[in-house]
Amino acid sequence: MLVLLVVLSFGALASAEPVKIRFVSLAWQEQSIAANYEIVDEWNRLNPDIQVEYIPGSWDSIHDYMVTSFETGDVPDIFHYEAALIGDFARRGYLADLRPYIDDELWEDTFEGAWATVAGDNGEIWGMPFIWESLIILYNKDILEEAGIELPTTENPWTWDDIRSVAKELTVDFDGDGEIDQWGAAIPLRAPVNRILNLTLGFGGGYFVEEDGRYTVRVGEAEKGLLSVIMDMIYEDKSAYPGAVGLSGTAVLPAFYEGDYALLPGIGVWARQQIMQNAPEDFRWGVLPPVKGQTQLQGANPQTLSIPKASKHQAEAMEFIKFFVAKENVTKLALGDWMYPTRKSALAMPEFQTEEAGWKVSSETVQFLTVGPWHGVPGFPEWKDRVATPVMQELFANQITIEEAAQRMESEGNRILQRYR
Repeated sequence: MLVLLVVLSFGALASAEPVKIRFVSLAWQEQSIAANYEIVDEWNRLNPDIQVEYIPGSWDSIHDYMVTSFETGDVPDIFHYEAALIGDFARRGYLADLRPYIDDELWEDTFEGAWATVAGDNGEIWGMPFIWESLIILYNKDILEEAGIELPTTENPWTWDDIRSVAKELTVDFDGDGEIDQWGAAIPLRAPVNRILNLTLGFGGGYFVEEDGRYTVRVGEAEKGLLSVIMDMIYEDKSAYPGAVGLSGTAVLPAFYEGDYALLPGIGVWARQQIMQNAPEDFRWGVLPPVKGQTQLQGANPQTLSIPKASKHQAEAMEFIKFFVAKENVTKLALGDWMYPTRKSALAMPEFQTEEAGWKVSSETVQFLTVGPWHGVPGFPEWKDRVATPVMQELFANQITIEEAAQRMESEGNRILQRYR
């Protein structure tokens, strides 16, 4: 009888189905998608008892997708998102705390600033930050060399006043027909909020203040600083291409290749991949360090992997996340998205320290990344989508003034925050 029980037990174990982990990824660049599939395939080969199903998602729909998943209880075991927005899910009790699963090596090898973006009030970790980006300046080498422009360095960066001055100098009507043939700059502003918030930290602003545990939207002089610079460049100096107001970072690139504008200030570091892939072979371009307001600080918003509390396989999901962010894998992922790994050992790899494609200059900007005060604000996603985005779009289209924009972002935003108290 004992032998029979042992045999039956062994047979039951042998026939047990592997644990299935559903992983929703938002990778969209070709190299990044390939890297994701490669990592998942390698995990599945090494771990027959824990199999990961790769589910392609979309940045445009992930928030609604996850809200529906949480409300119905039909959740993926792991989902890819961004640090600034997972805090809202954490406050609603939807996310598992990853801190108990994180060993000392992973903790110490991940930049402190990256952990700060995903940390709860009591030390919880609501997502694993794995890649992040900074905002850089891309420039046309031929245009700046011909004009004799002295380039900034990390130690001696351009200020926004310098950007205005250089952009005015490089804005030219070559044939005298009254139409600008070469713009000094283009600033893509179709989806402006992340760019504006992150760069506003350099002016000493943050849009949100906390007093006695309550958050308030505040648009003061520090917040208006960057808004004023951009509006002046577009409408007063007429040195920034006005059509870029309705364009994404990707959409401004083709005209950049054609020499229609000399500078792309405040564009995501990922744009270098698009240039390498799509620009003419003879196009000469480079990367300049971040612009300085009062400082060169920028808001950090790492991409993250989170585990829903409703997942029945949290421990197994975290094992895959650790594999996913191992030094070799996170290096592959960061290179695939043309961003930076959040692991110190990975960023020190030669791939990120080469002059090619502006990697070295770009990687030096990690020192300026910090957590913005909007991280952890209840209602931030709603404020961003329903208030800040449309108001900033109206502002940059010159339909309202900076004062009107500030008043609306405060009043409409604080009504939203009131509902989350």
